[in-house]
Amino acid sequence: MGKYFGTDGFRGEANVQLSVEHAFKVGRYLGWYFGSPHRRANIVIGKDTRRSSYMFEYALAAGLTASGADAYLLHVTTTPSVSYVVRTEDFDCGIMISASHNPYYDNGLKIISGSGKKMEAEVEEQIEKYIDGEIAELPLATGEKIGRTVDYQAGRNRYIGHLITLATRSYKNTKVGLDCSNGSSSSIAKSVFDALGAKTYVIHNEPDGTNINRDCGSTHIETLQKFVLDNGLDVGFAYDGDADRCIAVDEDGRIIDGDLILYICGKYFKENGQLTNNTIVTTVMSNLGLYKALEREGIRYEKTAVGDKYVYENMCENGHCIGGEQSGHIIFSKYATTGDGILTSIMVMEVMMRKKVSLATLASEVEIYPQLLKNVRVSDKEAVLANEAVRDAIAAEEAALGGDGRILVRKSGTEPVIRVMAEAKTDELCAQHVDAIIDVMRAQGLVEADA
Repeated sequence: MGKYFGTDGFRGEANVQLSVEHAFKVGRYLGWYFGSPHRRANIVIGKDTRRSSYMFEYALAAGLTASGADAYLLHVTTTPSVSYVVRTEDFDCGIMISASHNPYYDNGLKIISGSGKKMEAEVEEQIEKYIDGEIAELPLATGEKIGRTVDYQAGRNRYIGHLITLATRSYKNTKVGLDCSNGSSSSIAKSVFDALGAKTYVIHNEPDGTNINRDCGSTHIETLQKFVLDNGLDVGFAYDGDADRCIAVDEDGRIIDGDLILYICGKYFKENGQLTNNTIVTTVMSNLGLYKALEREGIRYEKTAVGDKYVYENMCENGHCIGGEQSGHIIFSKYATTGDGILTSIMVMEVMMRKKVSLATLASEVEIYPQLLKNVRVSDKEAVLANEAVRDAIAAEEAALGGDGRILVRKSGTEPVIRVMAEAKTDELCAQHVDAIIDVMRAQGLVEADA
């Protein structure tokens, strides 16, 4: 990770860690980088519903046009729609203004390459150098070489049409609930499900600039659970702020997280000869219950570091067709290069409609193990992981669990924190094993005094 760009773009509190000056310089660099004396760069911009997204949109557009690029504005849209438009039309790159599931006062800049993937790290490194004045000032476009902005809602409409074409069955008489998180999906999701014939019930689709992700969406799934039960719906789907993740709720109000979605869709693909390499890509945080269910079905799996970036890298390198995270970032590589919450909903609906069974029935085949994760503040993460007593404690707790659970101890990529996680048959066992490891860390003097 760089100084400004992390695994999911340049993110921070608006006008604190991420300012309009930053956005202007990002636009300046990208407009110059993708342009040439004989060719004007074409770059597409999307944004979520945060109050600050408007000022960042204009700052980016100013930077791009000042460098001679044309900026195509999708306006409020989803991250996967920007990825789709970039890779299917003649754009050099895309920029999504969003901080995903973060509170409204945060924002971020996600840069998407011309192939619809996250921008290469080398380009981000050069942008950082330009922001910090380590690169000479870039030439400004003059005269007819100055760029322009173009209203490009047509691109978003084509993405909606693309989603609709992916469904092979009508959703007629199916009652579907959508929690749009007062975010990007507010402008897209309902029209997709209405077009497919569903009886669509929507909540949290009235963004005001400050209510994105507030007590709603995929990070506050309890709201949708109640809504599904109160209205007798067949299924519910909750998205995050930029709609690149999806968590479902079955007709009984049970949470169907990313692990269960991977199982349901992966098994369906296998049954229909569509599961490339007979493999699903997961992260190390996926539940042991998922792995046991996949083994029972004869489906292979691979594990990556936490982050959809790493999941997609593995899928590309090995030709796998489905992968994702517990949090609801699911990637279907036949249709997308990034997690897409609305696409994930359509894939789940496809299984339900084709098999003519409820979501609860589909998910009942997986026994999800209780999981407990505790974050421990430390002064030296590497010292903790290298400590012999800690390593012995981890091994001892793993041995005690046998095949009925697992231990995962890893460092945070951004904070002075060690994450200690256990899965076991009961919540009590999870707490017992996690606390035993933390007690050893504390006894070794590795835990900060106030932790």
